[in-house]
Amino acid sequence: MIRIFNIVHDTTVDGPGFRTSIYAAGCQHKCDGCHNPETWPMNSGTLWEEQNILNEIVSDPFADVTFTGGDPFYQHLQFAKLAQMIKKNTHKTIWCYSGFMFEQVKTSPLIKYLDVLVDGPYIKQLRDINLQFRGSTNQRLINVQETLKQNEIVLWHSTI
Repeated sequence: MIRIFNIVHDTTVDGPGFRTSIYAAGCQHKCDGCHNPETWPMNSGTLWEEQNILNEIVSDPFADVTFTGGDPFYQHLQFAKLAQMIKKNTHKTIWCYSGFMFEQVKTSPLIKYLDVLVDGPYIKQLRDINLQFRGSTNQRLINVQETLKQNEIVLWHSTI
């Protein structure tokens, strides 16, 4: 079971193209200026079975997937199970937003299923509205699969 705050279909702000964004409940980063402070309480949202979330995801054949929140890494084992199900049953990419740095979560089982990790806390003083898919200049768009292959951080770059 995963504690989910919300599921939003066909969003275009949480990665390239249309995406189904799964908003995790719970975040202890509590970044000043956070876009979703209502997701902070660890007991907010509702409990969902992973299969029911997968059903929501596959109901939109054209949208890829984004885990956001809150912070999915506070429930990384549950999100890893969901991500494994997504990869097994679809060809969708998975992006994940986290206030943790890649170096802090690289041993999580969730990492191996992610295509892109947007890492680092939102820092209001580093806000830049011209950034693609992130809010502050300290946050990185990490190509996770290439990073794992090369054993060094490889940034994601848009091909659009």
